[in-house]
Amino acid sequence: MSERPGIDHLLTERPETSDALRVQILATEHWNLLMTRSMTWNEMFTRAGMYLTVVSAATVALALMAQATDFDDTFRLFALLVLPVVLFIGLVTHIRLGDARGEDVWLVIGMNRLRHGYLEVAPELAPYFISSQYDDMAGVAQTYGFQGPPRPSRILASTPVFVGVVNAVVAGVLVGLVVEALGGSLTLSVAIGILAGVVIVVLMAGIVPYRAISKLDREYQPMFPHDSSEP
Repeated sequence: MSERPGIDHLLTERPETSDALRVQILATEHWNLLMTRSMTWNEMFTRAGMYLTVVSAATVALALMAQATDFDDTFRLFALLVLPVVLFIGLVTHIRLGDARGEDVWLVIGMNRLRHGYLEVAPELAPYFISSQYDDMAGVAQTYGFQGPPRPSRILASTPVFVGVVNAVVAGVLVGLVVEALGGSLTLSVAIGILAGVVIVVLMAGIVPYRAISKLDREYQPMFPHDSSEP
């Protein structure tokens, strides 16, 4: 039997990859990442829309029940059955939105790396790119368009924060109803409900995103960071 050539022999015989083939391979992967980003964002918007539909349906159902029962014990029981389901859907929606945002960051990191590969082949094209070729956090921020000082409107208008605020309202109403069902006064129920809503907002819109960003910043090691000499 004739001996088959080993992998080392094949590698030595393989011709050098041309620049055109390199760009084609990078472009194929770039399109794959673009498609994945599109699917991720579509899922985020679909989940948020589904949750708002559930909230709207629950609100209409509670309004009809209130008219039929004049806010008696039957209404409270109905609300205590419906609102936990709505809040559960809202919490899992917020969790998925946070995971999707994290996935999107990794996809942007991958696209920045591919862009770095493009510019290794054709460095003279660098002035025409508005997205970054660096995969550190500064490069990710540039690709997202976060130029200049941070603007609170970008955070407040984001989909996860929006869903978190709706969750806070639902949680506040639910906690208030529970306190009232346990014999608390109206003032006490409203106060505890508002406090619960504030806690949920701080948790979902502040603490959870901050911890996720801090963890990524601590553990992630970029392959193509900005040079220390660059601004």
